Amino acid sequence: MRHKIVRKQYNSKLCFVCGLKNGSGLHASFYETEDGELIATFVARLEHQSYPGRLHGGLASAILDEAIGRAVMVGNDKEVWGLTVELNLTYKKPIPLGVELKVVARITEENSRFFHGTGEIRLPGGETAVIARGRYLKAPLEKIADFDPVVNEWAVVANESDPESIDIPD
Repeated sequence: MRHKIVRKQYNSKLCFVCGLKNGSGLHASFYETEDGELIATFVARLEHQSYPGRLHGGLASAILDEAIGRAVMVGNDKEVWGLTVELNLTYKKPIPLGVELKVVARITEENSRFFHGTGEIRLPGGETAVIARGRYLKAPLEKIADFDPVVNEWAVVANESDPESIDIPD
């Protein structure tokens, strides 16, 4: 299925999931789609493995947590931040290293204080490797951390490899 991209989300400097200057990080990019979902793309490298050639399950959890937490920002001009309250995962298939992986996340329920979401890691052939369900508390960033957007290089970093659409086989 083809997903049309309407906006790219911010990256930072040192976040393990989205930090572009974190040498050990996943360097994920996050894209909002016209149908209200969030798709992240990343390539797991050797330093991300557990069993040889396989992504560590904890890192699969980290990317899913980040994607679901960011999905609440889809279509919002105001940044909304989520604090993870609960995250449950079901591991279905091993995740290989060295290939582009896609994470699809969406909000399933939302009120003024909390939101629930789901997400999955999709393999290059479209198979679902991991499914996650989470519950998050909404909070303003100043209540979560001492965060300076300039120091942390919190910005949309556009490059020529940013897609206009993302295909995820059914």
